[in-house]
Amino acid sequence: MRRYIQSKPIIQAKQSLLLIVPVVSFGVIMATFIAPGGVGKTIFTLAKIWLVLMPLFWRLKIERKSIKLPKITIKKINFGLILGLIMFGAILLAYWLVKQQLVDTTAVRYQAVAMGINSISIYFAGVLYWSFINSFIEECVWRGFVHRQCNIIKPGLIAIIISAIFFTLHHIIPLYFYLNNILLVIIASFGVFIAGVIWSTCYQRSGFWSCYISHILADLAIGLVGWHLLFYN
Repeated sequence: MRRYIQSKPIIQAKQSLLLIVPVVSFGVIMATFIAPGGVGKTIFTLAKIWLVLMPLFWRLKIERKSIKLPKITIKKINFGLILGLIMFGAILLAYWLVKQQLVDTTAVRYQAVAMGINSISIYFAGVLYWSFINSFIEECVWRGFVHRQCNIIKPGLIAIIISAIFFTLHHIIPLYFYLNNILLVIIASFGVFIAGVIWSTCYQRSGFWSCYISHILADLAIGLVGWHLLFYN
């Protein structure tokens, strides 16, 4: 039987995923469950820095390629807006359907205060950061880097699914921390997975900017949901 030997790009792609996917989840776990407070937040911040620097290093030093954003066009903007508005509406509809039956508002507010979200000004500052800056970072990393590495290992639909799973993993932890409801965590995690599938597919077909614009709108919808849970009434 002929021995299967993986090519160097596939081996490097797997190595790159091992260097980034577990680190993000570790940072979130430390900040929420293991060492909440100063230590956990420091480790989480370091993990976020690694999330940015490691793909940059890999691109420049390992792949030896330049870093540049693709050209933005009206067509990509429009597609991102349409996709984002659909996701915005879907998130609000899903929240409206499950809130009364599954969400413990008191528990969510308690956990938010424990994490330092104790005023509406702090909350909306966070919403702006997560919607416009963090979503940009996530698209650069999870689609521009992680999905691309998955596509090297197994192109097409498999890459889309695997990268969406990786994208979902580090979201499960804070979802459980804030919601503390297994059924609700499963539903929300499935929603994150579907978003990951949509954005990876969008990245393959339309590119970075459509993903980023739609991601902004999706995060703004989540921010609106959070405001309603934490501060409404």
